[in-house]
Amino acid sequence: MTDLLRVKDKNFVVMGVANERSLAWGGVAKSLHQAGANLIFTYRKERSLSKLTKLLEKTEIDAKLVVECDVNSDESIQEAFSKIGEQVSVIHGGVVHSIAFANSEDLKNSFVNTSREGYAFAQDTSAYSLIAVAREAQPLMSEGGSIIAMSYLGAERVVEGYNVMGVAKAALESTVKYLAMDLGSLNIRVNAISAGAIKTLAAKGVPSFNEILHKIEETAPLKRNVTQSEVGDMSLAMLSDLSRAVTGEIVYVDSGYNILG
Repeated sequence: MTDLLRVKDKNFVVMGVANERSLAWGGVAKSLHQAGANLIFTYRKERSLSKLTKLLEKTEIDAKLVVECDVNSDESIQEAFSKIGEQVSVIHGGVVHSIAFANSEDLKNSFVNTSREGYAFAQDTSAYSLIAVAREAQPLMSEGGSIIAMSYLGAERVVEGYNVMGVAKAALESTVKYLAMDLGSLNIRVNAISAGAIKTLAAKGVPSFNEILHKIEETAPLKRNVTQSEVGDMSLAMLSDLSRAVTGEIVYVDSGYNILG
């Protein structure tokens, strides 16, 4: 199977590891590691670095590189990918963008009361950052490769309590499609994984999260919620040569819940 994937010894950048429950870690990074990929991690603050370091030590995963990167700063993104370029020369695997954030008050309050600053911050962090990351990663992806982002069903339909994050995810999914068109001639594919509800740090900010979990178990075609590893394995497929002719797609890993009216 790993021969078909063709990710062994290729360099992948994983952005957005918050803790062991995050999809970037429990799903994508673990699946890539098991397939033999070289992992490069980015972190935003020292607190994030501390958590990432502990995870690496606990699992004995050997990171090829760990680099600071604040996606709200173009300068920081440029510096991060410059350091990556100096160390590895080529990102011949891909980039995992698993980054999203909105102020808690803009999630807890009614959507009509979303602040101008909060709306702009959610968009900048969750959607525009993918453009900025792709721009800096593209010169290092001289052999082509794959970029994936993490989305959620709230991008296309109303999920109570998701509010401004749903709008940001909608922008993210549209961004994926425009980037796919822009970068396709360079053999760089851009897709998004729309993961089902999973208990992550971000999910705690959605007031109706537990209700969503129960509803999926009751009504989804597979009658269950998905796991980190299931999202990770599909992400691995989308990052690998198995999906070499797929770009601009939103791939659902949610037990089929998205097909319901």
